Amino acid sequence: MKIGIVCYPTFGGSGVVATELGLELSKRGHEVHFITYKQPVRLELLGNNLHFHEVHVPEYPLFHYQPYELALSSKLVDMVKLHGIELLHVHYAIPHAYAAYMAQKMLQDEGIDVPIVTTLHGTDITLVGSHPFYKPAVTFSINKSNAVTSVSENLKKDTNRLFNIKKDISVVPNFIDLEKHQSTFTDCQRAMMADDDERIITHISNFREVKQIPDVIKIFNNIQKEIPAKLMMVGEGPEKEPAERLAEELGISDRIVFLGNSNEIDRILCFSDLFLLPSQTESFGLAALEAMASSVPVISTNTGGLPEVNAHGYSGYLSNVNDIDDMTTNALKILIDATILNQFKNNAKLQSQKFDLHNIVPMYEDIYKETLKNFLVTN
Repeated sequence: MKIGIVCYPTFGGSGVVATELGLELSKRGHEVHFITYKQPVRLELLGNNLHFHEVHVPEYPLFHYQPYELALSSKLVDMVKLHGIELLHVHYAIPHAYAAYMAQKMLQDEGIDVPIVTTLHGTDITLVGSHPFYKPAVTFSINKSNAVTSVSENLKKDTNRLFNIKKDISVVPNFIDLEKHQSTFTDCQRAMMADDDERIITHISNFREVKQIPDVIKIFNNIQKEIPAKLMMVGEGPEKEPAERLAEELGISDRIVFLGNSNEIDRILCFSDLFLLPSQTESFGLAALEAMASSVPVISTNTGGLPEVNAHGYSGYLSNVNDIDDMTTNALKILIDATILNQFKNNAKLQSQKFDLHNIVPMYEDIYKETLKNFLVTN
């Protein structure tokens, strides 16, 4: 198949999943075309089966806000015609599904039929999509897609609760390439980050308010009062500076390392003992899954799709949002005893195997085939 993938080319979960999906599809013999405003951060090598097409948005003084949807839909039309793309897989309802539908209608006027598969990732539904300004457009875009998937059962329920959806939604969970998480390091260089008697706690996110960054700092503060520990904070975002100020106020700045965005997540997780994800909500929890794939147990909240990923008492623990004391207690249950810590590390690795991309990507291939078959019958 010739597949066009539209996504945000960022460190966010939806962009990471879309990129990894395209990479695996290309390995499986499909021709994949990424169409977005910048080359995705994890798309390192292009080749015969893997292509990137940049969406340029011309600057016009007439527009107060430049019309990305218009540029994207026009680019999709051009790329479908130029490369014979058979199916568009768009990640995020708006603006991507909206732009894809406009491209589909323009192509139909020229006698070209291309179906749309839309994958819902979370904030396009629970945050942006539910806003009254965008709700009609999101509802329209989902219902006009030829197939719709969500990354968790919880997100499917939220979508059906928040919108008047007339399409069946298939749950295809996020996934991970476990081969990339096979530690090849003979030395994780752990000694550069902490002393031998210190536990290393890690948090990775885009540092938005929904990630409850102050809770990460407060939980760690409680942990380090009981056992020697260091905290690695990976990522950039609006909550980073307030987190640095909170660390100073608590007098623990010397125990926290703010690493910014990093392409060495595997090395950071290699020396980590515990992962903190006290989010207000997560549609899936890809960061938790990446930690578990690196044998790092997870302390998380019990909201959204997290209970579908993190098995309570097995790969880590689940707590209510903002229950800092419970998350601290659970973290110490894992960290204090080396034998218990090793058991949770092993369990985390085993839990992650359920989400190996070799189990999940064929689900997308089946949806593509079914969508193409149904689309050709009805058009």
